[in-house]
Amino acid sequence: MVFRAQQLFVNLPVSDLKRSMAFFGEIGFEFDMNFTDDNAACMVIGENIYAMLLVEDYFRTFVTKEIANAESTAEAIFALSVDSREEVDAVVNRALAAGGKPSSDKADHGFMYQWSFQDVDHHLWEVFYMDMDAAQDPNAAQA
Repeated sequence: MVFRAQQLFVNLPVSDLKRSMAFFGEIGFEFDMNFTDDNAACMVIGENIYAMLLVEDYFRTFVTKEIANAESTAEAIFALSVDSREEVDAVVNRALAAGGKPSSDKADHGFMYQWSFQDVDHHLWEVFYMDMDAAQDPNAAQA
């Protein structure tokens, strides 16, 4: 039996909701205001893909574990696929201009191009472009 979810909601703790919304708004993300209030903001990442930015105190009501200190601990990497290498650069440059921090240098693997940043709460985001035709070429990874 294969399981397929209809939507994905990633819940992220944030220290300052307005600051996080402003940061992601500068990158170009939109918010679903039907699911946004003083405790949470629903950031639209793609069709049926969302990040719920939750104020830390509100986030704590959903978990019994400690919240990871994303400044010193890698909890996850949120990888976002885009349509071109130029879009990778544009998104990360907007993130850095909006107050994000570099996470890793650009990497060109021939078939895949990627670059990463940390948001204002130190969560890791990777933006990548994958050339599916080149991915099928066994020599592309050596380019």
